[in-house]
Amino acid sequence: MRPLRPLLVLAGALTLSAGAPLFAQQDVPGPSEMRQGQKFPGNPLVAEGDRWYVRRQDGRTGNQASALPINRAISAYDEATRDPSYVEARWKLARALYFKGAYTGLDVDSRKAVFANARRVSEEAIGDLEKTLEQKGIKGLLDAGPEALAGMKERNEAAPTYFWAAVAWGEWALATGKIEAAKTGAAEKIRDYSSIVIGLDATFEDGGGYRILGRLHDQAPWIPFITGWVSHDDAIKYLRLAMQQSSRNFINRQFLAEALWRGNAEEKAEAIKLEEALVNDAPSPSSLIEDLKIQDDARKNLAAWKKPA
Repeated sequence: MRPLRPLLVLAGALTLSAGAPLFAQQDVPGPSEMRQGQKFPGNPLVAEGDRWYVRRQDGRTGNQASALPINRAISAYDEATRDPSYVEARWKLARALYFKGAYTGLDVDSRKAVFANARRVSEEAIGDLEKTLEQKGIKGLLDAGPEALAGMKERNEAAPTYFWAAVAWGEWALATGKIEAAKTGAAEKIRDYSSIVIGLDATFEDGGGYRILGRLHDQAPWIPFITGWVSHDDAIKYLRLAMQQSSRNFINRQFLAEALWRGNAEEKAEAIKLEEALVNDAPSPSSLIEDLKIQDDARKNLAAWKKPA
């Protein structure tokens, strides 16, 4: 993919108690039963993956997910990607792979492999999406603008495709090592993809484009001629823009708190307040494992930040 210039501004899951058994599985057909009609919109393989994805917290232990539901989702989405131009199946597969890598307790090497797979699938989805758009005369989403996609089914796929690609690259970078990943161009990929998400839909995933861009500025190492554009001020700016889209979102709050902690005394005080509020808040039933993990991280941060010097 050619380099992209950054923009100046970049169902509910059914909750079970920890350790509860999975639902009876006979109501969910297996992939082998759903191959017919694989290449048509409303693909039953993707529908099956969706049913398992919303059940990703079934059988959890605390904030660690059981691998069974998300593996079932991955299996269905992966089979749907046998259609070489099925963008939806690919971004949903990348999303499911992210969840597996982040929340099922994998070791470092396994996490790295899962995120590398998510990165590969995401790049395939972007290639498919851009090829389709170029066939319709649209070259370069940033230059064309979101209005160029008005009325096209590709508009519904563009924001999630670039969003989960940015997530996949970011998680792969963390698993690989920030400096090593930055030297491969990962930071630029994340910056450009999150910029596209913002341009397409700033509200997507509760300000997800701003959230990723802000986190990138906070976490990426400053390397001359490679990531010399990252800055603390931009991290705070973009993370506050994410908060404007959703101040309820636990990840928006956590990322802003962690960025603020690297600032001045006033910012540190705000960071502590944000984390204290997170710890005392109620997690969302539709993102229970994710929110519980954020709360656990917030407790660890508070314990470290309040420790006497």
